[in-house]
Amino acid sequence: MKRYDRAYFDRWYRGRHRVNSDAEVRRKVAMAIAVAEYFQRRPVRSVLDVACGEGAWRPHLDALRPGIRYLGLDPSEYAVAKYGGSRNLRQSSFGELSSLRLRGTFDLVVCSDAMHYMDEEEIRAGLPELVRLAGCTLYLEILTREDAIVGDLQDLHQRTARWYRALFEEHDLTHVGPYTWIVPQRLDETAELERPALSKRRPVRPR
Repeated sequence: MKRYDRAYFDRWYRGRHRVNSDAEVRRKVAMAIAVAEYFQRRPVRSVLDVACGEGAWRPHLDALRPGIRYLGLDPSEYAVAKYGGSRNLRQSSFGELSSLRLRGTFDLVVCSDAMHYMDEEEIRAGLPELVRLAGCTLYLEILTREDAIVGDLQDLHQRTARWYRALFEEHDLTHVGPYTWIVPQRLDETAELERPALSKRRPVRPR
């Protein structure tokens, strides 16, 4: 059985097999914030990070937006025990989101490098609540069958990009940037060319 324990995070986030450097994570965080603030027309004040692991986004968010309100959710007992207090992590799986009864919305909702490890039942159970909690944009970093995937391949579901796009369209999400989707209540505030048209391109190696 796959375990998200200290050995897992040491291997994929700190060891020689690590998939992202701190600089790469910082670029993702900076981009997600910039897109959210572009469409909100104000600074991001709150972030919900679902399947957050050790909460690696938190230090970068604090550096870029001091005082930001952050909540990270992850099923890993290890991650919550180690970083729950310092990074405000709570134990919860993606599919259990609605049971938490979180109030209000968050300026930016994040689910990075996680959905492709979930089965369809869990995704469909958690996605409606994820969308409800988003006040403007969602950063949903997902690898698909079309991508050249490196890193952790255990329990990886290689679904097509078309499958995810259809799923997000079911929830009235609109693609507005790299891994970024805007909620329906903010769509009328966007211009036509702010919503990228889909184009056919050969698969590229994820960065």
